[in-house]
Amino acid sequence: MTILFFSRLFLPHIGGVEKHVFELSKELIKKNYKIIVVTEKNQLNNSSAKITGEIDGIKIYRIDAGGENVFKKFRVWWWLWQNRHLIENADIVHCHDVFFWYIPFRFLYPNKPIYTTFHGYETKFPPSKKAIFIRKVSERLSWGNICVGDYIKKWYGTRPNLVTYGGVDIGKIRNLNIEIRNKIKILFIGRLEKDTGVLNYLKVLELMRKRKIKFDLEACGDGSLKKMVEDYGKVNGFVDDLNTYIEKADIVFASSYLSILEAMAAKKLVFCAYDNKLKEDYLKMSPFAKWIVIEDSSTKLSDKVWYFIQHKKEKDKVVHDAYEWVKKQTWKKVADRYINLWGLQIL
Repeated sequence: MTILFFSRLFLPHIGGVEKHVFELSKELIKKNYKIIVVTEKNQLNNSSAKITGEIDGIKIYRIDAGGENVFKKFRVWWWLWQNRHLIENADIVHCHDVFFWYIPFRFLYPNKPIYTTFHGYETKFPPSKKAIFIRKVSERLSWGNICVGDYIKKWYGTRPNLVTYGGVDIGKIRNLNIEIRNKIKILFIGRLEKDTGVLNYLKVLELMRKRKIKFDLEACGDGSLKKMVEDYGKVNGFVDDLNTYIEKADIVFASSYLSILEAMAAKKLVFCAYDNKLKEDYLKMSPFAKWIVIEDSSTKLSDKVWYFIQHKKEKDKVVHDAYEWVKKQTWKKVADRYINLWGLQIL
């Protein structure tokens, strides 16, 4: 059986959606599904210049869609029309956010099973009426959908068939619950942009400096606030092997579900900041909210960091409970949920 995934970006580009599609595809291949991913050619990275290729058994087709302008969608549609055999030969088409790619073909192939995963939210708050409308159209024209996070129901009015938060490959994560040393090792994971809470985290670090708390900061991510972050520590950019950096950290500042799960799997205490109601719901409506520290105030977050540094027993209890939950959140479990959505038999 052939599954055709549409994803705007894919490996070697690094990101949450890219990893979700990759790990999901690997699990489906183990169950003897054939996986094809249609994605954009990364305009800024020559390493993805090949139009077709294969990664770990996943067949990849890349659309040279050009820059962001009004003609881009027509270039995507034209490419898909020229390569419509991919749709015709697929048993199931599944869009990861980019349902608009498929809109013309939804009517050309009305009986082709089509599903959508809604992965995240726009960086602007509150969500625009246009963004909400596009999601409602995508939902209405899909046979079913998966939402990554319960908050999507509240903020976009989506009625999901299933909700997921992603998974972890527990066997590949070293979970070293090491003693906090004199100088605290802090890792930030995510884009270095205002919407990820970076400014709140930097305020926390400034308060730690005023308290004479010594720390080493590393950031795995990139963005327009890179220079500001470099005033406090080292910026590594987006990295392929995030676990190498997580395992060396004492505590983790994280802003996305997958990075939070991976930090929990490595037995690290996770601190999360929010600066609007949507991000608050993104964090607090998650099933693991009780095992991460969530605050909207840099002062409160700094106080919590200081508290857990001084109270190892309480810290270890939170970390242990988080690990016991997250170790069950496997990518196999995620794949089984997709198969359930598609109405297929779980092997």
